[in-house]
Amino acid sequence: MLAIEISRPGAADVLQAVDRPMPQLQPDEVLIKVEAAGVNRPDLMQRLGKYPPPPGASDLPGLEVAGTVAEASPGGRWRTGDRVCALISGGGYAEYCAAPARQCLPVPTGMDAATAAAIPETYFTVWTNLFDRGRLRASERVLIHGGTSGIGSTAIQLARAFGATAYATAGTDEKCEACRRLGAVEAINHRASDFVEEIRRLTNHEGVDVVLDIIGGDYLPRNLACLRMNGRLVQVGLIGGSKANLDLRGIMQNRLTLTGSVLRPRSVAEKGAIADAVEQNIWPLLEAGAVSPVVHATFPLREAAAAHRALESGEVVGKVVLTV
Repeated sequence: MLAIEISRPGAADVLQAVDRPMPQLQPDEVLIKVEAAGVNRPDLMQRLGKYPPPPGASDLPGLEVAGTVAEASPGGRWRTGDRVCALISGGGYAEYCAAPARQCLPVPTGMDAATAAAIPETYFTVWTNLFDRGRLRASERVLIHGGTSGIGSTAIQLARAFGATAYATAGTDEKCEACRRLGAVEAINHRASDFVEEIRRLTNHEGVDVVLDIIGGDYLPRNLACLRMNGRLVQVGLIGGSKANLDLRGIMQNRLTLTGSVLRPRSVAEKGAIADAVEQNIWPLLEAGAVSPVVHATFPLREAAAAHRALESGEVVGKVVLTV
């Protein structure tokens, strides 16, 4: 089969088209004939040598796919020919990939493969972090950093759909307007304004209940300053670094919670439980068209390097997807 491998750590050109053997299925896995694969920031980190796959996972990049079941174990949920999208630990940049059956979900009715392939990584991540760990509820306020990223565009839509008030940050006025179109009540250009002061102004100095952050680094104390009493900061990315100085008194005085998680190393059982929750709570919204992945651009599988360069450009609103 055709696959895209990382020939060595480096820039996008290290992604090379190769012939690879078909995946060998393990118990409780399905073989998917891939029609589309999502491109995510962890793929860029893996290409740079900064995010190795967990033990036992494919060395090929790609954490989410959509396509058709080509082979499945008898007696399970899936049958040959079923259209599915799946969260995987690696191997998505290929014509075929193996996926745990529990991490597969049906492609929403009427949705094309490129859009479906943009669901698993971001929707699973947002659900388990913003709504499970972050406990966001209707009528609460949330600040979402990187509002036009895959995570951000998903979080804004879901926050709105579940009755919360979403604020977002982005790096240009045009991206701020995109956040508003997605459902943010207001978006802050973090290059032109201090988001802490803007959140205080927008909330009458009350703050927000939850901050969902993909930046890290020196955003940490600023994020905590945005939270109201009993607020929760949920860390899901470290674009700005993994270390920061912090005065703990604010956490104690305002009874704040600092949490976060990563998705890729979790067990099949854990990811399967997330899949169940996503199917129960989010699939009806996807089926109804109330929320949908934002696909900025698609590239043929052989042009994976161009897809990576597009994501690295900072111009993307939503997701980049490879098509097979």
